[in-house]
Amino acid sequence: MSFALHLSFPYFKSNLTTTTIRLHKIQVVCNSSLKQANSSSEDHTSDGSQHRVVLVERYNNGTSKRYILDQEMHLTTFLEDGSKSNGFSSKELPWLPDVVKDFVLPAGFPGSVSDEYLEYMLLQFPTNVTAWICHTLAVGLDYSSGTTAAASAAAIRWVSKDGIGAVGRFFIGGRFGNLFDDDPKQWRMYADFIGSAGSIFDLCTPLYPAYFLPLASLGNLAKAVARGLKDPSFRVIQNHFAISGNLGDVAAKEEVWEVSAQLLGLGLGIFVLSTPGVVSSYLVLASTWMTMRLLHLWLRYQSLSVLQFDTVNLKRARILVNCMFQTPQFWECNKMENILSWEKFSVPRIVFGVSLSDMLGGERSGTKVKMLLELYAKEKYILVVNQQPFKDFETLVSFKDGATSLSVLRSVWQTYWLYKNRSTQHDGFDQLKESLKTLDHHFEDFLQQLRDVGWDIDQINLKIRDDISIEEFLYGDITI
Repeated sequence: MSFALHLSFPYFKSNLTTTTIRLHKIQVVCNSSLKQANSSSEDHTSDGSQHRVVLVERYNNGTSKRYILDQEMHLTTFLEDGSKSNGFSSKELPWLPDVVKDFVLPAGFPGSVSDEYLEYMLLQFPTNVTAWICHTLAVGLDYSSGTTAAASAAAIRWVSKDGIGAVGRFFIGGRFGNLFDDDPKQWRMYADFIGSAGSIFDLCTPLYPAYFLPLASLGNLAKAVARGLKDPSFRVIQNHFAISGNLGDVAAKEEVWEVSAQLLGLGLGIFVLSTPGVVSSYLVLASTWMTMRLLHLWLRYQSLSVLQFDTVNLKRARILVNCMFQTPQFWECNKMENILSWEKFSVPRIVFGVSLSDMLGGERSGTKVKMLLELYAKEKYILVVNQQPFKDFETLVSFKDGATSLSVLRSVWQTYWLYKNRSTQHDGFDQLKESLKTLDHHFEDFLQQLRDVGWDIDQINLKIRDDISIEEFLYGDITI
């Protein structure tokens, strides 16, 4: 026997704070087979009552949280110990811990790279090791004219300074490697800011000669971090230029431009240094450097502003969705894009990769869980509105297995519709239903408008946040 139950609750309140750092990996797996879900997710207690596992959240430390729903729509959660998990993957490179694999290999490996990638990198690694051995020995030869102890100390001192800088590049490449494809303009600009900070440490070394090594090391570290941001982001920009598949030619000609600028800059720098009064006065020299550096940063910003990407990243997706009924062409959208803005300060606020507990705000409402699962049964994500008192508008999004960049774009579209049509006078769940209905009716037209004005819909650079792994079991024999 089924009956209808009408609920009214003002959005889904959440106790999630935007400063929370999520350390776990998430992937949402959806089993839509009714027979499989019923057979694998039902538990019978000793008194004959029936319980269902409707959701399972799995974390990268091996622990998992089960959301169990009984026939009276009471929701219970159980945390399972993950001691049996060893943190190793059984699919690719089973001997390599997942944390190491995520650090040294591209996201989505091996499907995201060509077949020979790993073999090439395994050979490239000892190649680079031998090159740096030669570099270290060459530095030692430069100091061989002195005593053995002095030469060794000077060589170790120099290599240590370079080594600290190398640590910065190592950390940037391993930790933030998946960010550069999304927004190369932003990270290229940040690279110059960090590189400027590194040069400031170098300028301080004459003032504090006793602290030369720590100051020079910090300067090298900052400049190495800047290089770690600059090189991959600029490679993305070069690939954008090579529309005919001529990336090698584009890169070679870029070297010509760079070397020409380097020679001219060195010549002008020597001319400035030879000007009377510049070298003799530290204040004049530092002021001249600061003026040139500010000019450099301004020119960098102007050069990045002229780039016209026809692909959709999160910044451009926000602009396009905000202008959904009058879609700007890609060159117009690129001019509207704020290179320096951070996603966390964008309005409306969107938090991706949220757990079910955060969506429910600590409430144990089985009714809400079932309503959410049914509402988003056709979508590859689940989205709710977080409307805590004295908190700005914010949506919380969790993705299912099979979610793509298009799923992220759909969630952004729905967020902006809810933001523009928000009202405290209407039931929050009804607004979610209305937003999904509008999304179904207008999203394909929105995509067609993007194609018509020149956007490359096949290249949507919207990353799937995978901080928690959720297995969702769909069922159809409990009616509310």
